[in-house]
Amino acid sequence: MQRQTIAELSRQLQDGSVKSRDLVERCLTAIEGPGRQLNAFVSVCGEQALVAADAADELLKAGRAGPLTGIPFAHKDIFCTTEVATTCGSRMLEGYVSPFDATAVARLREAGVVLVGKTNMDEFAMGSSTETSYFGPTGNPWDLHRSPGGSSGGSAAAVAAGLVPAASGTDTGGSIRQPAALTGITGFKPTYGRVSRYGMVAFASSLDQAGTLTLTAQDAAMLMEAMAGFDPRDSTSVDRPVPVYTDELNTSLAGKRVGVPREFFDEGLDPDNEQRVREAIAVLEGQGAKVVEVSLPNLGLSVPTYYIVAPAECSSNLSRFDGVRYGHRHQGAADLESLYKLTRKEGFGAEVKRRIMTGAYVLSAGYYDAYYLKAQQVRQLISEDFKRCFAEVDILAGPTTPTPAFLLGEKTDDPVQMYLNDIYTIGVNLAGLPGISVPCGLVQGLPVGLQLIGPHFGDTAVLNFAHVYQQQTQWHCLMPAPTGTPDAADNAGGAS
Repeated sequence: MQRQTIAELSRQLQDGSVKSRDLVERCLTAIEGPGRQLNAFVSVCGEQALVAADAADELLKAGRAGPLTGIPFAHKDIFCTTEVATTCGSRMLEGYVSPFDATAVARLREAGVVLVGKTNMDEFAMGSSTETSYFGPTGNPWDLHRSPGGSSGGSAAAVAAGLVPAASGTDTGGSIRQPAALTGITGFKPTYGRVSRYGMVAFASSLDQAGTLTLTAQDAAMLMEAMAGFDPRDSTSVDRPVPVYTDELNTSLAGKRVGVPREFFDEGLDPDNEQRVREAIAVLEGQGAKVVEVSLPNLGLSVPTYYIVAPAECSSNLSRFDGVRYGHRHQGAADLESLYKLTRKEGFGAEVKRRIMTGAYVLSAGYYDAYYLKAQQVRQLISEDFKRCFAEVDILAGPTTPTPAFLLGEKTDDPVQMYLNDIYTIGVNLAGLPGISVPCGLVQGLPVGLQLIGPHFGDTAVLNFAHVYQQQTQWHCLMPAPTGTPDAADNAGGAS
C-alpha cells in the first residue's frame, strides 16, 4: 500500500477525490494480505470500520467534517475499546472487551477517525522489541528478521509498512520514540499529563504517556489537537489550555538554541548512527539555530532508576489481575490463594513476572529506603539536570537509540542489554518531558532516529523543530519495500 500522510489524505477527503470507505478498504486489504507477515495487528475491526467509514463519508458529503474525519487509524492494544478486545499483548486479558472506551479513543472517534484494528505490543508494555507479546513478535518492515522495537512495535510497524496512516502508542521509557526510530517514522511523546491516561491500561502510572506514531510531525500535531486536553477522570491529567499545534508549525528557528548533551554521544553509540544524528543537527543549524554543548550529568543513572521505579509501580498496578473480576482465570483451583497464584502463573509471561517480583522486592520492608526512595531522589536529580539545560537552550537534540534495529532473539537472553536500548529515552519519561523521534538517515540500510526533547509543555516547540527538519529533508519519505528490504527506487532520501 502506498503511504500517504494524514494531511494529504485529509485534503483528498475534503475535496471529494477519495472516500473514507476506499481508504479503509485499502487498509483492511493490506492488513489481511501482505501485512500478515508482520504480525502487527492482534485484532481487526472489518465490519465496524466500514460502517464508520460510510458515516464519515456522509459527514464529508454534507460539509460537516473535521480534518480527521474518515482517516483510518489503529490503536495500540493497551487502550480500552468497546468495539474490540483489549489484550495488552497478554494471555491474562485474551478476549477481554472493555465496557468503556479510553478517553484518547473516544476523543479521536469524536474527531472522526475510523478504527481499523488494534496493534501488537510487548505484554503490558513491558519490553523493547514486541517479543514479550503473548501473540508472538512483530517483524520490522525494513527486515522481517529484525525487531521494530517496543513496546509500541505493532503500531510502528503498521505505519512504516503503510498498513495505516497513523496509530496510537504509549511511552513509559521510550516505547513510542524507540520503535519510531527503528522503523523510520515519527514518534511523538507529549508532556506527561497532556493526554488523558483514563482507559489506558496502567504499567507505571507516573511514567506512562499516550502519544502518536505517524509519518510526519505535522500529522502528530493534527492528532494532538484531538487527543490532548484535561480529563477529570484522570488524576494525572493537567488542566491547561490546549494550543492549536498546527498553527505553530513553520516557525523560524533563527536565534533558537539547540542543546547537544555530551552524555548522549557515549561509547555505546554506533559511530554511523552518531554521524547521521550530527548531520541532522547540522540541518537545524542551517535553519538559523545555534548549537551548543550541554551536560546531563546524572543521565547515566536513568536506566537503573527507571528499573526500580517502573517495576515498583507495575507490581502495584498489576495486582488487580487476580482471576476474580475479569481476565484469565485458572480452572479447578482448590482455594482462593491457589486461584490467585495459578491464574497469575498462567496469565503472565516471563518479563512481566520478572518486573512484578523486582517491584515487590524494592517496595518491601527493609528495602524501600535503600532502593525505591533512593531511586526517586535520583529521579529528581535527573529532572533538575534537564531544567538547568532548558534555562540555557530551547530544545535538546541527540540520538533516539544506540543502534539501528537489532535481530529478533538477539537480546532476549540478556535483559540488561535489552533495557540499555532505551538509554537515551528513559530520562525524558523520568522528568515528564515531551520528546519526538524523527527519521534522520540509514545505517546499513536500516533507519535511525533523531530525538528532540523540549521543556515541560514545550510540545509545540518540539513539533515545530521536527516539522522544520522534515521540510528540509526527505528521510521521512523513505518506505521499506514489501519484502522487508529497502527499495532504492523509493528511497532517494537525504537533504533536499
